[in-house]
Amino acid sequence: MSAGWVAGTTRARAMRSRCLGMTGLREVASAPTLDDALRYLGGTAYRRDLDPEASLAEAQRTVGATLLWHLRVLAGWQPRGGAAMVRALAAGFEISNAEDHLRALSGAAPTVTYRPYRLGTLATVWPRLSRTGSPSELRAELAASVWGDPGADSPAAVATGMRVSAAVRTAAAVPEAARWAAGRLALLFAREAFLVGRRLTEPSARRAARLLGQDAVRAGSYSDFRQHLPATARWALEGLDDAAELWRAEARWWDRLDRDGSELLRTSLRGAGPVVGAVAVLSTDSWRVRGALELAVRGGGSPETFDAPA
Repeated sequence: MSAGWVAGTTRARAMRSRCLGMTGLREVASAPTLDDALRYLGGTAYRRDLDPEASLAEAQRTVGATLLWHLRVLAGWQPRGGAAMVRALAAGFEISNAEDHLRALSGAAPTVTYRPYRLGTLATVWPRLSRTGSPSELRAELAASVWGDPGADSPAAVATGMRVSAAVRTAAAVPEAARWAAGRLALLFAREAFLVGRRLTEPSARRAARLLGQDAVRAGSYSDFRQHLPATARWALEGLDDAAELWRAEARWWDRLDRDGSELLRTSLRGAGPVVGAVAVLSTDSWRVRGALELAVRGGGSPETFDAPA
């Protein structure tokens, strides 16, 4: 084991202290107002750039940005292979930047304008995407990069295409995360095809088939789709007999991410396992904090509200 991996895994285990945990989540979720919740967060690892007078959307954005900062710190301690894994697992931030930029290029009036996430070394092509001046230019940059051609330049096609690409690349580059990526892709495909009624573009469908299989991608109904999924992806839809129930799978997926990540941190001695586990638990904690803030806005509640349904 190289010295780089030893330092990287030591840092990965230490990063768990940045999580709020269930005790902190209960404090945020049960706060009677958003102001009270933000005051509590101001004394935690989520205090970075946190405005005590922020709106809910602004506070949630800051929580996400704090997660990104933690991932950048974690990646900075890794050898090249470990940093590449963190980059793959953090792809959602580059997708978010691309979505915001494309909406602006398409002339859509944003409800809130945010500065792009500062990706640092976790960026793949964002600097080039940020300089594009039209949807077609953005699509061309994606097509020439590791993301691949999304198949169209509409906001929906690009957002879905990038998520499909991220799942496929993550499964290949991070074996410990392959089941998470396949499950997430199954949820995305089912939601797009059988709930929204929007089929994937041909390039995105072809990529999705690498994880989900041709029979699942070509399925004409939700039940057939579930039936043909490989075991690596089917778990995410277990027990959900109708596409209208897909909302229940979101918390289940995050719960699985947290459990698996915690297990990797406990049982993996060195190498990629603790690093992947740290990304998983940090990401889940951030997702739960954003949910807890929503509960505070509603007058307070229990964080079990957004745990995986029974």
